[in-house]
Amino acid sequence: MDIGQHAFGSKGRLIVSIIMNSELYLAVTGFLILEGDNLNKLIPNVEIHIGELSIGGTTMFTMVTCLVILPTVLFEDMSLLSYVSAGGALASSIFIVSLLWNGAIDGTGFHGKGRVFNWSGVPSAVSLYAFCYSAHPVLPTLYNSMRNKTHFSGVLIVSFSACTFGYAAAAILGYLMFGQEVESQVTLNLQTGKLSSRVAIYTTLVNPIAKYALMLTPVINAIKMKVSCNKRVTHMIISTSLLVSSLIIAVTIPLFGYLMSLVGALLSVSASILVPSICYLKISGDYKRFGSGMIINYSIIVMGVAIAVFGTYRSLIDIIQNL
Repeated sequence: MDIGQHAFGSKGRLIVSIIMNSELYLAVTGFLILEGDNLNKLIPNVEIHIGELSIGGTTMFTMVTCLVILPTVLFEDMSLLSYVSAGGALASSIFIVSLLWNGAIDGTGFHGKGRVFNWSGVPSAVSLYAFCYSAHPVLPTLYNSMRNKTHFSGVLIVSFSACTFGYAAAAILGYLMFGQEVESQVTLNLQTGKLSSRVAIYTTLVNPIAKYALMLTPVINAIKMKVSCNKRVTHMIISTSLLVSSLIIAVTIPLFGYLMSLVGALLSVSASILVPSICYLKISGDYKRFGSGMIINYSIIVMGVAIAVFGTYRSLIDIIQNL
């Protein structure tokens, strides 16, 4: 946001702030969808009737998840959230091991078949890949909360390396096990009767609860700065309102893969590809003179715009067709 202001003034800061905070907000909304889907997988055929109102299992479990998450979003101390988030990192490691165990030992095997290259799916795939790194707006908040800020570069290298390995491992294992039939969440393909499947689903359930508050904190702080109030009550009202509103979106658009693809194409690409290049050209003045800086950055911008346009279009079509 500071870079946006340096390049384009207050308007630049506002635009970058909206992009980054919207990205985080919709990412945590995806967490709620993931929780509802996986709990419904573990405990199927649950339905509640209140008068003439019928609440399905997925919706009910999403609402229960919000109640579980609520205490974590009320924390203002980032040091407390770091311990909660560490549990999510451990759960991710256990998930990969469980998935490998399921395929290699528990009988699922690695016999999935499908087209290796599906060109029509490239926009969605690239959008989802961009979404995988959508938590980067939380990095400034993490930096400011560190006791020893000199370790920040090391933290980034380890974190991004671990994430890349985890994403690649899950994608490869999912394809080898289920091929073209793999769901947007590979846990939905697993047979719940197997121990490894249940472990994988349980650890998947831990991640959103552990990471929701940490990722939502920058959004809460941004709103608190706008209202110029840092009182405890204000924090509680803002955090609770954001949680409830994300619940409404999760229940209205319970399409994890398509919604995350939209976030990746429209917001993650903008925050991680377009904004840095555009701001760099403006600040450095390379947009005025022909050279390698201009060529590289304009190439990146063209690529980013293409991904954003085609990915957003494809995601919106998929969401409309599946609602």
